[in-house]
Amino acid sequence: MASYAAIGVVCTAAYVGLYAALRNVSSAAVANVLALVTTATANTAANCRLTFEVRGRDDLVRHQAAALLALAVALAVTSGSLGILDVVAPHRGRLTEIAVLVAANAAATLVRFLLLRLVIGRARSDRSPAEWAPAFAALSTSEGAGG
Repeated sequence: MASYAAIGVVCTAAYVGLYAALRNVSSAAVANVLALVTTATANTAANCRLTFEVRGRDDLVRHQAAALLALAVALAVTSGSLGILDVVAPHRGRLTEIAVLVAANAAATLVRFLLLRLVIGRARSDRSPAEWAPAFAALSTSEGAGG
């Protein structure tokens, strides 16, 4: 869980930086899509490897399908948030825009985690209890520390 959080913080910072840079030369919608696709791709790859310890190509298609679904949810949530923001605050500042998008991404992050855990967890359910022990120990430790 600690690795998921660390990856999330890095990817969120990268998203904000990319979005802010792209927003100077494009619309909010275009900047959002480009920044989100870029960072979500890196996020999924890092989480599969580091958080969920996926190695090799086993179930690669299923993992990528889950990642695409998570990306679609994130795009829907962030794009919807921008649409609502256009209605309620059409003359907003850039910081307001970014704050709303960070909050929307936080909600999408929960969906991404649950999807990846469901899909990868199912693929890994064939493991013996001894193989699952490190994952359970890490989960218990992070949850006990308020993670």
